[in-house]
Amino acid sequence: MEAGEPEELAAFREDARAWLEANFPSSLAGTNDAPAVLQGRSDPTADQQLWRRRMGEKGWSAPTWPAAYGGGGLSADEARVLQEEMTGIGAYNPIGGMGISMFGPTLLEYGTEAQKRRYIPDIVTGKVWWCQGYSEPGAGSDLASLQTRAEDRGDHFLVNGQKIWTSGAQYADMIFCLVRTDTTKKQGGISFVVFSMHQSGVEVRPIKLIAGHSPFCETFFTDVEVPKENLIGALNGGWSVAKRLLQYERSPGRASEARQPELGVVAKAYVGEDADGRLANSDLRMRIAANAIELQAVRLTNRRVALEAKGNAGPSAASSILKNANAKAAQDRAELFVEAMGARGLGWDGADYTEEELAAVREWLAGKAASIYSGSHEVQNNVISKRILGLPDAKAAS
Repeated sequence: MEAGEPEELAAFREDARAWLEANFPSSLAGTNDAPAVLQGRSDPTADQQLWRRRMGEKGWSAPTWPAAYGGGGLSADEARVLQEEMTGIGAYNPIGGMGISMFGPTLLEYGTEAQKRRYIPDIVTGKVWWCQGYSEPGAGSDLASLQTRAEDRGDHFLVNGQKIWTSGAQYADMIFCLVRTDTTKKQGGISFVVFSMHQSGVEVRPIKLIAGHSPFCETFFTDVEVPKENLIGALNGGWSVAKRLLQYERSPGRASEARQPELGVVAKAYVGEDADGRLANSDLRMRIAANAIELQAVRLTNRRVALEAKGNAGPSAASSILKNANAKAAQDRAELFVEAMGARGLGWDGADYTEEELAAVREWLAGKAASIYSGSHEVQNNVISKRILGLPDAKAAS
């Protein structure tokens, strides 16, 4: 029991601690290979499969979602306690992805009762993996210009078009997708639908990035049939649903909380120490310390805003600030890793380089995309300007 903790919360802490001790495989402590497993980059071990099943059945992969749909049914305070207890033993949430972080919360707000009961349980257990169909070759920052069409064919829509930068599409079972159902309006002609990625007419082509892997894809739809009951929200009301989902996408994320090598320790190994046991390069030492302070400030702010969001019916425009702050802190850290390693941090292949060195250069390159996805830095700055600072719209002024 923590000092000053209410009796009921203390009791939950004891229950959560006992359940975790009984169910979390100790072999996984401090690892968190969930992203690689979920994205198909590695095969799950027996313990990883066991942990996924147990967390999914418990509903704690989505701890605050309603128990009626398979979620944990916990309060915000209970979810916080659960996370503290998991952190204490090196445990992690093995079920993530866009279903948990983006689509699920949005569906709980906009979905019908039948849609919630159909889709939420499989998200909680990790049975179904989701991807996002938003951006198009001619509709990136100006997303409302999208042209993927959904024609009304009576009991279903017929979808034709193309999406780009579809993260994890090659591994996904389902897609939540923005389509145009009215060509006479811009935002007012967009609808939000979901459908299977395994059906006829869906083609996925992975895009190999500079970092050497393919998390993003081109996705093509040719006469894809989507039942009318797969419409989320109102017909031609998809823009409101899409904006809400983007708020969840830009919300305080888990990336900044991920377990990573200690930068200061790595830097000392490559640069060396002075007579006092400090990093020998004083300028690099100062910048590493500044980045550590920035990362901690971002983490604490992430947690505060996440808790506020749960008490105020979801994320706010402040998520745009934190999206930029998270990306900048993580990019600076990746650059510091490469700088500390020197030439060893720029290797791309070969037995002469360690796994840590090869990972550092890939992390540095892959991190550049954070300035673009989920809305570019410039888009977020516009949101901050208009919705938070109340400044006039630059386009309207011109």
